[in-house]
Amino acid sequence: MITKATLQDIPALTTLINSAYRGETSKKGWTTEAHLLEGKRTDEQEMTQIFLDPKNTILKFTENDRIIGSVLLVEKGHQLYLGMLTVSPELQNSGIGKKLLAEAEIHAKSLGLSGIIMTVISVREELIAWYKRHGYVDTGEREPFPQSEIHITVSEEPLEFIFLEKKI
Repeated sequence: MITKATLQDIPALTTLINSAYRGETSKKGWTTEAHLLEGKRTDEQEMTQIFLDPKNTILKFTENDRIIGSVLLVEKGHQLYLGMLTVSPELQNSGIGKKLLAEAEIHAKSLGLSGIIMTVISVREELIAWYKRHGYVDTGEREPFPQSEIHITVSEEPLEFIFLEKKI
């Protein structure tokens, strides 16, 4: 079931997101960034800040009272920014991500927005291909990957974000 997440979900969401993107647990799934980045993907402080901004919505996919998927949706002008699409590593390739994408489109339409935009690390070719199969196109826009205490680059390749967009 997909519903809107609340502040009470922050600990579970933080654990889920970190498990899917970084560290050994993430290597069970195909969306890991562990070969590119060290550190955490997010923390409870960042998640709290996300929840406190009224332009942000986090949807959660719950099964048997456990959050197994989530996505961050941010109102940005006439578009919805989609970020941190997360599915528990052991459940990836089961259709949960596709369901969260579909729900994001419904959310965007309910807000009267004309499209969804996202950034993906340029070297994540399988992930970019997955989004393209779901109707997203490369806009050609690029942005340097941010360096911070949370995002510690271990990749030999320089990292940058590419922008993908889907008109709805």
